Amino acid sequence: MILKYTVKKSDENIKQILKNEFNMSERFILKLKRNNCIYINNKNVSISYPIKENDKLCIEENFAELSDGIVPNNNIKLNILYEDEYLLIVDKPAGIPVHPSISHYEDSLSNGVKAYFDNINLSKKIRPVNRLDKDTSGIVIFAKNEYIQECLIKQMNAHVFVKKYIAILEGILENKSGKIDAPIARKPNSIIERCIDDSGDSAITNYIVLKESKNLSKVEFSLETGRTHQIRVHSKYIGHPILGDSLYGNKSNLISRQALHAYYISFVHPITQKTISINSPIPEDMNIGL
Repeated sequence: MILKYTVKKSDENIKQILKNEFNMSERFILKLKRNNCIYINNKNVSISYPIKENDKLCIEENFAELSDGIVPNNNIKLNILYEDEYLLIVDKPAGIPVHPSISHYEDSLSNGVKAYFDNINLSKKIRPVNRLDKDTSGIVIFAKNEYIQECLIKQMNAHVFVKKYIAILEGILENKSGKIDAPIARKPNSIIERCIDDSGDSAITNYIVLKESKNLSKVEFSLETGRTHQIRVHSKYIGHPILGDSLYGNKSNLISRQALHAYYISFVHPITQKTISINSPIPEDMNIGL
């Protein structure tokens, strides 16, 4: 990754430029410093190098990183929706976790991304920007360096990053659109399950009913916050759990998992500043007559 900037008269020093113009964290700036990634007028310099107006600042982030012990797995085929020098966006199938775990040490999506990075000779950590439950399908973004990850997380916190989901809910909703504003906390004595609790973190979900039939509703959700299991917990809270969600609702003979799909994202590209919008088609197992 290469970032370029022409020094202005008002700029005080390199660190101030990196913070104010590129919105870099102290942690990332320290890594740039340690890896000699800072150049002024094509000369490698320290971060304390005295700058002057019209100097050409260049950041070349090209250092190799270890991938935290993630084992590459070439058997996990990636459905790539978008890729450039900075981002890899893939369509995750249901039944595969994003991260390795004790029970999925070698067969997570990250294992497949690690193999892909190895194949294209990219020595970087595996950095998923957003996360989906194992049995939720849809769009997952991987940043190809720490700076891109930081930028996109900041967009999420500022509500610039748009995430939309499609779900099939049990029953017919009385209100065809609305906002669910109910705090979410970890359920007592449970490692996995969440619940509505006044002591929990703020959680806001917007929804629109797209179609309904046979006591089922096809609903679009958009998130203002990103709590664990947020859509699943909020769907249960309004009395219409996601079809097939055995943790927060009921198993179903219509689908073998929760009928939830992350189908759309939109964000501002941290480098080009252009809006990137990505769609993922609804998977076959969610086409159940609605």
